[in-house]
Amino acid sequence: MSERPSPPSCCPAPGPHLADPDWALQRVLDHAGPPLDETLPAVDALGRVLREDVVSGQDLPPFDNAAMDGFALRLEGRPAAAGSRFAVAGAQFAGDPVLPHTGPAIEITTGARVPEGYDSVVMVEHTRIEEGGTLVLEHAIAPGQNIRRHGEDIAAGERVLRAGRVLDPAAIGVLAALGVARVRVARRPRIAIVCTGRELVDDPGRPLRPGQIRNSNLPTLRAQAIAAGAEVVHAETVGDEVEPFLAALHRAREAGATILVSTGAVSMGRHDFVPQALARLGARALFHKVRIRPGKPLLFAPLDEGTCLFGLPGNPVSSLVGFRFFVEPLLRRRLGLADERPLRLPLAHEARLKQGFRHHLKARIHLCAQGRLEVEILPGQESFRLAPLLAANAWIVVDPPDRALDAGTLVDVHGPSHLHTAIPHP
Repeated sequence: MSERPSPPSCCPAPGPHLADPDWALQRVLDHAGPPLDETLPAVDALGRVLREDVVSGQDLPPFDNAAMDGFALRLEGRPAAAGSRFAVAGAQFAGDPVLPHTGPAIEITTGARVPEGYDSVVMVEHTRIEEGGTLVLEHAIAPGQNIRRHGEDIAAGERVLRAGRVLDPAAIGVLAALGVARVRVARRPRIAIVCTGRELVDDPGRPLRPGQIRNSNLPTLRAQAIAAGAEVVHAETVGDEVEPFLAALHRAREAGATILVSTGAVSMGRHDFVPQALARLGARALFHKVRIRPGKPLLFAPLDEGTCLFGLPGNPVSSLVGFRFFVEPLLRRRLGLADERPLRLPLAHEARLKQGFRHHLKARIHLCAQGRLEVEILPGQESFRLAPLLAANAWIVVDPPDRALDAGTLVDVHGPSHLHTAIPHP
C-alpha cells in the first residue's frame, strides 16, 4: 500500500494563531485537578482504577489441600512404587473440619484440607480397590504430589495489586479469594456532551427531512467517554443559537458534570457561536485552533468551580480525535493514572503527509508475514468518513518530516482509548 489519500488542499496552511499541540495539551493538564476517591464493594469495582495498594491478609490457599479426587497417603518422605498397598481408614471431604486421621491412607476430594502427616495425594484414576478394601497403586507416586501448599499462590503480607491498576475480572477474582470486601478507587470523572446543529437528528427512528443528518457524534462520544472511564451525566443536542446552548450547559452542570464537551460551532462560520457563549459566561479560551489534523478548530476553556469546556469540531472524526487526544488525557489525570505512553511500531508502507500539522490517522495493527507487529495507515482519512473506524484498531500520531515516511519508520501508535491498548486484528 504505497499511496495514501492526501489531506484536503482547501485547508489553510498553519499560521502563528495555531496552538502547538503539546503546549495545548499541557494547558489542559494544568487544569486536571487531583483525583477524587470513593470506596466501593469489590464486586462492583470492575473497570475502576485502584487508588491504594492491596496487601494480602492471608495465605492463598489458606491451607494444604488436595489438587484432585483420590487418596491422601502417609509416605513419610519416601516414594511409593506401583503395586504398593495401603489400608484406607477414613475420608476427608472439601468443607469438612479436619479430623484426627491416623491410618496409612484416607479418601479425599478436590479442595479438601490435607490432614497433618499426609504428604501425597494419588488421583483415583491411578488406583484400584481390592476385595477387602485395600488400596493398590497402579502408578508410582512421589511425596508432595498433587497437594496445593498453603501460601503457594499468594503469601500473607504480599502486595497483590498496586495503586493505579484498572480492575479487570482477574483482579476482582483475586480480591474475592482474599476476602477483600471493599476497595478505594478513583471516582469516575463526570462528563456532559452537548452537540450543536439544527441539522442533527437524535432519534434513529425518525425520518430525515431534506438537509437533515443523523447525529453520530452524541452516541460515539458517549460510548468513548464510558470506555475511557468517565460517567456521562448529561447528553443532549441543541440548535445553532447561543441561548439554547447556554441553557444546555446549565443543565449539564446541574447534573454534576465538571467536564463539558460540545461539538460544532467552533470554526469560523456564521453559526459558530461557542466563543460568544464563553464570553457570556465570563470565561476565556486558553486556546482555539490547534496544529492538528483532523480537528484543528479545537477549543478549551476553564470555567469556574473546577469545571472546563472542550469545544470540539462537528465533523465526526475531528470530534473523536479531539476527545481521544485532549479530553482523555484529562480523564486519565483525574483517574490518578500516569500519562499515557504510545507503542512504537514500524510503518507497513511508505506514506506522504502534509507538513505543518500533527496528524492523527486511522490505523490498523497486524502481524506481518514474518510474525512481527506493524501498522498501516488506512484509506479514507477524511474527517467525515466513519467506515474506516470499523477496520481501525489504533491511531497513528505523527508530525511528518519534509520527506516521505519510509516503510519501516517507527511511529507512535495509540489504542482506541487510553484504557484500551492497540491490538492486532486476526
